[in-house]
Amino acid sequence: MRPFLPALLLLSALPGLSEGAPKPKPNVVLFLVDDMGWVDCGAYGSRYYETPRIDRFSREAMRFTQAYSQPLCSPTRASLLTGQYSARHRITSATGHTPPQAPGTSLYPEKVPPTSPLILPESQNYLEPSQYTLAEALRDAGYRTGHFGKWHLGLTQPHWPEQQGFQVAFHAEPSAGPPGAYFSPYGVTPPGQPKTETRRATLGTITDGPPGEYITDRLTDEALKFIAADPTTPFYLNLWHYGVHGPWGHKESYTAAFAGKTDPLGRQDNPVMASMLKSIDESLGRLLDKLDELGIAENTIVLFTSDNGGNTSSMTKDDSKASRKNDLDPLTASYRKWAGHKPPTNNAPLRDGKGKLYEGGVRVPLMVRWPGVIAPGTTNDTVVGCIDAYPTLLELCGLVPKATQKIDGLSYAPVLRGTGSIQRNSYFIWFPHLIPGVSVRQGDWKLIRRFTARPADYEGLHELFHLGEDPGETTNLASKMPDKVKELNALIDGFVADTGALYPKPNPHSKRADPAAGLVARSCQITVGSGVLRIDTDGNDPFLGLAGLRTLRGPLSLSMRIRSSVGGTGKIQWKTALQPDFPASGQTVDFPIPAGADWQQVNLTIPLEGEPGVVRLHLPPGPAPVEIERLDWSGADGTHKTWNFAAP
Repeated sequence: MRPFLPALLLLSALPGLSEGAPKPKPNVVLFLVDDMGWVDCGAYGSRYYETPRIDRFSREAMRFTQAYSQPLCSPTRASLLTGQYSARHRITSATGHTPPQAPGTSLYPEKVPPTSPLILPESQNYLEPSQYTLAEALRDAGYRTGHFGKWHLGLTQPHWPEQQGFQVAFHAEPSAGPPGAYFSPYGVTPPGQPKTETRRATLGTITDGPPGEYITDRLTDEALKFIAADPTTPFYLNLWHYGVHGPWGHKESYTAAFAGKTDPLGRQDNPVMASMLKSIDESLGRLLDKLDELGIAENTIVLFTSDNGGNTSSMTKDDSKASRKNDLDPLTASYRKWAGHKPPTNNAPLRDGKGKLYEGGVRVPLMVRWPGVIAPGTTNDTVVGCIDAYPTLLELCGLVPKATQKIDGLSYAPVLRGTGSIQRNSYFIWFPHLIPGVSVRQGDWKLIRRFTARPADYEGLHELFHLGEDPGETTNLASKMPDKVKELNALIDGFVADTGALYPKPNPHSKRADPAAGLVARSCQITVGSGVLRIDTDGNDPFLGLAGLRTLRGPLSLSMRIRSSVGGTGKIQWKTALQPDFPASGQTVDFPIPAGADWQQVNLTIPLEGEPGVVRLHLPPGPAPVEIERLDWSGADGTHKTWNFAAP
């Protein structure tokens, strides 16, 4: 054996083979699905979608049950790359496919309709080039960096991924959806080249494949080429899919297999969505197989997540005229053929979906795998979010953010390693668009603060939920727990001050409709001020006639906030649309109004049958006024009629 000793000594001196040699840097894959909801795979509870590779991945990874995105995609993407809340980086809506604002442009619009009580801020349309992104940090640490797929963080070349730290990029702009279509030819024009019949105004580096090639498959092909090009150098790969976003291009051969399938849970039933998820599932499987083939799976961190909650908007756009003319675009026609007007998915048991502050719009799947470091098949309920990916991945790679960077996120690397937890007091989601508001999560408590009053969409300017007991956000506790609302509101105020969030401003030209419109005062006088309806009585039987309830169908429910310093008894009286007069007796519901300065929550069921005719709210006569903050009527079919005097 002696002759081999010098050779063994020589081998032990080689880099990477000595006992104290540093471990190679881990590779990083950020696998992002567009519009994939929290329960849109078997690993998270779906019994309709078929996702065997995603489900297998969950058994090899740590699966998070309370991970958050933004309500729309561009804000989430910017937060993943910067570690900042959207209120700080200013990308607050899905506008990354629109022309960038000129430097110094105010994000408050110059004009808003006089019907709007507030001036809501606009979203910045691009990621600031001055941001030191995750890609730049890893590139500067010796990583190869590549981005493949949807970008949606800047329309023009100065804001493309190539200028944000990615050395290789396969993408096209504008990128709200796939370039041209989900199938080749994609119609992308390389920068500096003229448009042709097959090349449109879409610019980028995506090139056509064989006719009919599917973009989900092509992105995977390109990502695998990037990995295989130099597997010995650490790499950071963004595989950011266009699926399962509209215009919902899908492989009809896959879709047909789901057309007759029934969900045993009775929730999900869209074969187009199922088909697209199957292609996403195959993409992840091919990626994982390539890592195994190259022998680098053990040293690769794979983070799998979505950019917002699942899309639950009903596809109810009236296309009857287009159908009669046979000029529906092919993808819309194909969607209609297989799914009709069904929404893409269903996020139950979570409430609502994409574009909303409810859990269905912002809670997303998140799984992270690193063999030998992260315990496989584990589930974790730590509250984490898209702002946390940046510091987490840097720490796992042995790096730290620059001292000059402002990072809102927290590293959950200790959670992944099983060595500790994160100390998070609260988590915020800022969304001044669509149904504008902001939410804060602290422990199991969640408060949503709305900026404007649209009672058909939510339940008051403040909605308080205990997610531990009510993950579906079915019971608003705001009126019952004013101290908790005040406490969480203070956190939101601190968040706004810290991030410099562009808070909505009053519209000086607002001509708000009369908040008491539809209320007819009898034997009393009504005035609106300081957020309340004040009712001063001047007779023995004061009441308000409530117009505008005929669109509802009985039985009716009434939720009311009321107070009176002297108290008394109130009464609801009604007649139906088929009754010429009020009956001599019956058809009334009495309720007590306790005396005092505190607001009282009154909830009543009115056993009215059919269409309301005239409904009266009788109030106790007395020397002191009665005040009402809110009247919210609901019909049996879910329709609403609300008077909200506390609205801005």
